[in-house]
Amino acid sequence: MDRLIYTAMSGAKHTLNQQAAVSHNLANANSTGFRAELHKLRAVPVQGEGLATRAFVVDASVATNFDAGPLQQTGRALDVAVEGKGWLAVQLPDGSEGYTRDGSFELSANGVLQTRNGLPVLGDGGPITIPPDNEILVGKDGTISAMLAGGEQNVVNNLGRLKLVNPPEEMLVRGEDGLFRLRGGGEAPVDDAVQVAGGHVEGSNVNVVDQMVQMIALARQFEMQTRMLQSAESNDQAATRVLSNG
Repeated sequence: MDRLIYTAMSGAKHTLNQQAAVSHNLANANSTGFRAELHKLRAVPVQGEGLATRAFVVDASVATNFDAGPLQQTGRALDVAVEGKGWLAVQLPDGSEGYTRDGSFELSANGVLQTRNGLPVLGDGGPITIPPDNEILVGKDGTISAMLAGGEQNVVNNLGRLKLVNPPEEMLVRGEDGLFRLRGGGEAPVDDAVQVAGGHVEGSNVNVVDQMVQMIALARQFEMQTRMLQSAESNDQAATRVLSNG
């Protein structure tokens, strides 16, 4: 009886974890550059006596869907979207590098190009600074050019180039802040093949319909496992009555 309880309990526990991941994905269906989170479960045979079909459930791994999201044109000069594979590099508070697909940038009070969370965007030589009263243009290769507003139209200054990287996806791990890092630390090298589109942002790659269907399936699965727990309790009570009458 106790084995049935623990078997059903393990399944219910990890089903709840999957539901939490699906809920998190749905909550970020409109988040710029968001990558859907995937939980992969697997069955582990119960050791000892009993049928070979009896198994526990464990969360084998937490994976990420790295498929590209749709590009959305904004016309905003500080918006940048990576086309295809690749990442934008930002500087984390501890000085290390993080990687994101959210290219909705802004300027700090000191003119430093940064994310909406205040993290400096990295270029070839570190954080990029934009002079005041300049109109900027981001090239396909990540080069940022500036032209003084109201000045001579043919005077263009090169302010630097965004650090664009494309490390192997299996080497990336998602942090609690939603940014990705290299597994084991370190910095990814610049990849000249990565291209960006200025005046665009990348939408979330969450498929809302697919996630809703999965949420319904998980709810039914959790209900089935709960019924198994109730059946185990009923069997235990019936066995107790039989033994007490004997």
